[in-house]
Amino acid sequence: MLDLETEKQIFASGYRLIGGIDEAGRGPLAGPVVAACVVIGPDFKIDDEDLKLVADSKKLSAKRREKLFGVIKNKALAVEIGVVNNKVIDRVNILQSAFLAMRQALERLSLQPDYVLVDGNLKIPQLKQEQSAIIDGDAKVFAIAAASIIAKVSRDWLMLEADKKYPEYEFARHKGYGTKRHLEKIKEFGPCPLHRLSFAPFAIKKTKKTPPK
Repeated sequence: MLDLETEKQIFASGYRLIGGIDEAGRGPLAGPVVAACVVIGPDFKIDDEDLKLVADSKKLSAKRREKLFGVIKNKALAVEIGVVNNKVIDRVNILQSAFLAMRQALERLSLQPDYVLVDGNLKIPQLKQEQSAIIDGDAKVFAIAAASIIAKVSRDWLMLEADKKYPEYEFARHKGYGTKRHLEKIKEFGPCPLHRLSFAPFAIKKTKKTPPK
């Protein structure tokens, strides 16, 4: 079970609201990258049996994540997401797109945190709030783990909608990740408008030209 030790230390330093941030969808071959921010205050307690199950979204079943999605939305002071589509990912790269989604999530919040905890080893550029980047934060820090669940569930729902529009690719099954089945479908049908053309297997590798002798 995750505790609130990291958050308590920050609150003890005088900060009022903490926003945990994580993203889902860096690796897939199709669809958007989605970031989420979950805001908690110093009075937040893990006193709900469901909240005690909050963990890195990758370690939870889809059914458990969906249940926790509702619990987190009800218990947190504010929750928002940011969505950056595959066209932008192709244009500016996946890292910058993830940062853009994180900033979108923050900007959309009705209640702004004055301290941000972000998963990973890189801080979010162009952020006015104080922040800390925590490696494996989604497995160590409650607020980040909660954000990972919101981001993952939100992105999965978007890919279920994508499946209705492009059923031949079976997005509901693999959520756009490069599974064997997905690669088979790409080989059969080619890319659709949701595929990231800057990612392999779509991106054309540049080969060095041999200078003339």
